Amino acid sequence: MSDILNQLATVLEARKGSDPKSSYVAHLYHKGLDTILKKIGEEATETVIAAKDGDREQIIYETADLWFHTMVLLSDQGIAPDEVLGELERRFGLSGHDEKAARSQ
Repeated sequence: MSDILNQLATVLEARKGSDPKSSYVAHLYHKGLDTILKKIGEEATETVIAAKDGDREQIIYETADLWFHTMVLLSDQGIAPDEVLGELERRFGLSGHDEKAARSQ
């Protein structure tokens, strides 16, 4: 599963040097962080709406969009998918309550 994330990360990095007129991802990078964050917010909202509607296919579609745009953010910030996966792995097996409490200390 993480292979596709790493493959996508490689493509996103390569798009940083592309012409914003010919690449959607290059366009996002060119527009900057605020544009990337707005897209994540938009996709998160669309994911929530799909879930509220109970539309399984739309939930999958919108979640893919959300993950994609989050990957653009990670690339923009120089963060590899494996860093996020490592954080998830670190949390695995921890109670959510315990993990949250540890953050506040």
